[in-house]
Amino acid sequence: PDLASPTDPARRGSQASFCHKEGYAIIQALIARGITGDFRAPNIMRFGFSPLYLTHAGVVKAAETLADVLRTRDWERQEFKIRSTVT
Repeated sequence: PDLASPTDPARRGSQASFCHKEGYAIIQALIARGITGDFRAPNIMRFGFSPLYLTHAGVVKAAETLADVLRTRDWERQEFKIRSTVT
């Protein structure tokens, strides 16, 4: 995926966004593994960060899980490509 968020922290806020043509399916694969992200059409995957409910270990786990989903191409499973009304 390509970084879609501004690299300047003052402009980025508390989230990071990435572009990928299969963003929807990737987010669904992450949700199936217990990682919550947000999809915005046409191809944006967003991940929010708040110290109120996330730990450093949780962020590392999410990054490792994203890397594994991409490495294994788990997002190619058909059930992750079926679009629901609410993402």
